[in-house]
This record gives sequence, C-alpha cells and structure tokens, in this order.
Amino acid sequence: MKKYTPSAKLSDNKDKWYIVDADGLVLGRMASVIAACLRGKNNPLYTPHVDTGDSVVVINAEKVNLTGKKWEKKTYYRHSGYMGGIKSITAEKLRDKNPEDIIRMAVKGMLPKNRLGTQLFKKLKVYKGDKHPHGAQKPEVLEI
Repeated sequence: MKKYTPSAKLSDNKDKWYIVDADGLVLGRMASVIAACLRGKNNPLYTPHVDTGDSVVVINAEKVNLTGKKWEKKTYYRHSGYMGGIKSITAEKLRDKNPEDIIRMAVKGMLPKNRLGTQLFKKLKVYKGDKHPHGAQKPEVLEI
C-alpha cells in the first residue's frame, strides 16, 4: 500500500464563519490571524493551492489600535496611473473617513497575490459598528 499526502478538494471544505471584535486589538496582530484563518491554515485539510479557509466577519473596525505614533505617521498611498497622480492619506484621516479600509488593506497584504488570494479576500466582511447582517450563518468567536 502506497503512502501519500492527501490533497484537499474544494468540495472537502466545510466553510465555517468566525466573528472578530476589533475593539482594542492591534491591527497587524489581528490581520495576521484573520489572514491565516481565511487561508485555512487552522484547518487540518490545509492545501496551499485550494481554498480551504473560512469566512471572517470583523466588527467595530473604527476601534482598532495602532502602536506608537502610527496614527499620525503611517501613510497609505494610491496612484491613478497618470503622471503626478499619486495620492496619500494618513491612517488617522482614513480612520475618520473609512475605517473598514484599514483592516481590508492590512489583511489583503497578507494574502497571496494571485487568483486564489482574490477569492480568499472575498470571504472577509468588515463593518464599522457592532451590527452585521451575517447572524444566519451563526459565526463563532475567533480568539486573538
């Protein structure tokens, strides 16, 4: 009898839902745990090229913490593609304008940069307050 390493199929994944309360959590530490959960690294069927991850709902996005003076000094850049089209915004202004984007950008940077990463990123749901429309999925609390 040959021994082999089993490779998971997409049909093997039983998608669970987790909820994370971002109130008082440090952004990078929280984002790394969320990215690992989206990727499926907490699942014994983990296979690098298959989506074996779970869905994650993040609430209270506006209450996330950054250490040190990052609220004033951390800058997010984007570019329009035209010459001189670079735009920047500090973390503090982005928190006031759209706090969900801070968490989305942190998690997206920790996922693979390919079609699988895009597919995994769609399983992340971030909300500003403590209300979310995913109660029917019965999400479990993800300890960070």
